Amino acid sequence: MKALLEALDQGAQQGRLRLLAPAFVRFVSGLGETDPRVLLACALLSEMEGRGHTCLPLAELAQGPWGALGWIPQEWETLRQAAGDVPGEVREWEQCLAASAHVGDGVPASAALAQDDEEEDTARQPLVLAHGRLYLRRYWRYEVQVAQALAQRIATVDTAQAPDPARVRHWLERLFGAPDANAAPDWQRIACAIAARGGLSVITGGPGTGKTYTAARLLILLAALQDDPSQLRIALAAPTGKAAANLKEAIQATLDGLVSGLEQKPGLAQKPGPGLALEHLRQQVERASTLHALLGAGARSRAMRHHGGNPLEVDVLLVDEASMVNLELMAALLAALPAHARLILLGDKDQLASVEAGAVLGELCHTAQDGNYREATVAYVQAASGQCIPARMRAAGSAMAQQTVMLRASHRFGGPIGKLAQAVNGGDAAGAVEILEGAGNGPARSGPLQWLQAARREDVLELALADPQQGYRPYLELLRHGPMAGMEAEHAGWAAQVLQAFDRFRLLCALREGEWGVAGLNQLLEHAMVEQAYLQRSGEWYAGRPVMVTRNDPELGVNNGDVGIALPDPMGARALRVVLRDGAATRSVLASRLTHVETAFAITVHKSQGAEYQHAALVLPPQAGMVGTRELVYTGITRARQRFTLVTPEAAAFAQAVARPSLRAGGLAEILAGLNI
Repeated sequence: MKALLEALDQGAQQGRLRLLAPAFVRFVSGLGETDPRVLLACALLSEMEGRGHTCLPLAELAQGPWGALGWIPQEWETLRQAAGDVPGEVREWEQCLAASAHVGDGVPASAALAQDDEEEDTARQPLVLAHGRLYLRRYWRYEVQVAQALAQRIATVDTAQAPDPARVRHWLERLFGAPDANAAPDWQRIACAIAARGGLSVITGGPGTGKTYTAARLLILLAALQDDPSQLRIALAAPTGKAAANLKEAIQATLDGLVSGLEQKPGLAQKPGPGLALEHLRQQVERASTLHALLGAGARSRAMRHHGGNPLEVDVLLVDEASMVNLELMAALLAALPAHARLILLGDKDQLASVEAGAVLGELCHTAQDGNYREATVAYVQAASGQCIPARMRAAGSAMAQQTVMLRASHRFGGPIGKLAQAVNGGDAAGAVEILEGAGNGPARSGPLQWLQAARREDVLELALADPQQGYRPYLELLRHGPMAGMEAEHAGWAAQVLQAFDRFRLLCALREGEWGVAGLNQLLEHAMVEQAYLQRSGEWYAGRPVMVTRNDPELGVNNGDVGIALPDPMGARALRVVLRDGAATRSVLASRLTHVETAFAITVHKSQGAEYQHAALVLPPQAGMVGTRELVYTGITRARQRFTLVTPEAAAFAQAVARPSLRAGGLAEILAGLNI
């Protein structure tokens, strides 16, 4: 045991392991555990949780946890030797772990939540062995809680008791127009029809496939199917402030586009007139928020104001960017959602999962491409939407598959950027390289694709600052020509322009640290902007500093992911105020009151999720390691609306990343399937 602890300490000191790994091993050994094999598994499990996995599959452990799960063979070999005689078969690992007094067995999911005292169980048996996986107890409970809550909602799906398909079809034709019998299946209509019949629906699809376009029509459909639409309580939420703001704007824009056609037609609401429900929906959309704000999370506690004993007052909850929702947050959300409420999850299953443990959307949508719709689902879709699901997508699929729809046609995201994203998402490294090389190279290129292959840091500066029409130059020029002090009305318009100009371009990084990471590139850009007299920096805060909020602060009304820019006070005071978007308007907070922010010229790809930019530049460093994955590259590309630039100091890093899928170990899909719904 001593040799193992020394190896773990050395790995932590050298930055190869988290400090938590040796600390957790010492905690378990303090309970009386002496078997070095069990302690080795504890260390690996702790490290896996830090890498986004909810468990440690014994199959990976038996063959050596590298490759898909992200371990470097040399690291594993050092720990294995320190632990002594390590099992080489799954069965041997199961026997070893099951013999430990500190490893509990995974009782059936239907009984898992009936444990007497969670805290006592965790202290006595912090580990759970279930389905060939080793869990930290709290993550096992989260998976069971999420699976049970989803199963209960799926169980409400009863085609015989679903809304009258003729009525659903009537409204879908008003919302989408008459269906074209000769066209390919309209998956947006299908998604609405399926969502109308149950308490849970998942709508996934890539950029431009119309997820929010579909969701806006779905909200109107659900309102129209109510006896009194004005009583329907709707909440919109997303994991970050940026994503919530984008969801709100997208739904509002779609609703506004529908108003003129629908307000003049009777039937949407009975009293006092046909415009009531649409106006009600507009008001509901105004309250879009982050999930943490919706649940009432505190700034310094994991406890939520809303939970099973104090549920949310909502009838329909629409969650966008669901790929970013980690397992713990999903468990809290489902616990706080009333039993009668509908839950609609939107997201791209192929984007990066949350930084925290769990890939809930990915597990729920793992068969979405294939459809796997039962005959009852096919029949209801045909009657309710006029759409025929292709024969190749019909099968005796899971109950979850019946409530999942993948939108397949991109109506906006096409051309070279779309082709590149498709090649990357398909793991076609050679095809992706060919697309990029065919687009040409060089900072001066103004086409939709650009690849700086043997990039230097000076190339990043040129990309960001040289072109007066691109990069950060438009935002910096606006900073130079701000209104005079005291011109409050002019200041508001100018501040909105500054924010808008800044949001046109963004540098996206794979790493936080290092000269090619967020820290290094932010420092590089700040220094250059000061040298070129665009910025005047005398301390941490300066006029023009762009910041991203990194922690929710309910008192200030700011959320993790909000982006703002520090600007002079319009009334001439010396204090700086951080101006943030608030829908179409802006609001501001004293910079001195914001304690959890970071400079945001460059941000991680993870932090960019939920946002889009006219021009996105993705920086892949030479040593991205297991962080440089297919999903990271795909997510970076799909942040770009008009232009995408790839920056690689070493060109090979791109193909290597595309060839490396990011896999999350978890058992949610298996637990859900085992509940026999």
